Amino acid sequence: MTKIAIIGCKRIQDQLCVACEKCLKAISKKEGEFSRYADGIELVALGNCGDCPGLIIPKIKLMKEIGDSLERDFDVIHLGTCIVKAVKTAHCPLDFEQVAMLVKENFGKDVVVGTHPY
Repeated sequence: MTKIAIIGCKRIQDQLCVACEKCLKAISKKEGEFSRYADGIELVALGNCGDCPGLIIPKIKLMKEIGDSLERDFDVIHLGTCIVKAVKTAHCPLDFEQVAMLVKENFGKDVVVGTHPY
C-alpha cells in the first residue's frame, strides 16, 4: 500500500473546492493520478502549500516532522489539481520541476503533479 500526502492550494482549498471531496473521490475510485497505485492507497496527510509565494517546502517539512512524530510517514507527495489550475490560470509562481527536485533532495520523496481528473 502506498502512503500519500496531498498538498493543495491554500487559496483554493475550502474556497472553490470544498473539503477536498474531488481528491477523496479520486482516491476511493483510483482515478486520475491515483490510478497508478494498484497496491492500494493510504492518505496519510492532507494540507496546503502555505500560501504564495514560496512556502511549500517549509510546509512539507512541518508535515514530515508531524508525520514522523506520529509514526505516519508518507511515500509520495501529490500536488493537488487545484495547484495545477492555480499555476495555469491564476499566475501561481510554483515551478513543479523545482519543487520535485527540492522535495527529493530534502525529504527523499517523489512528487506527482496532480490528483483528480474532475
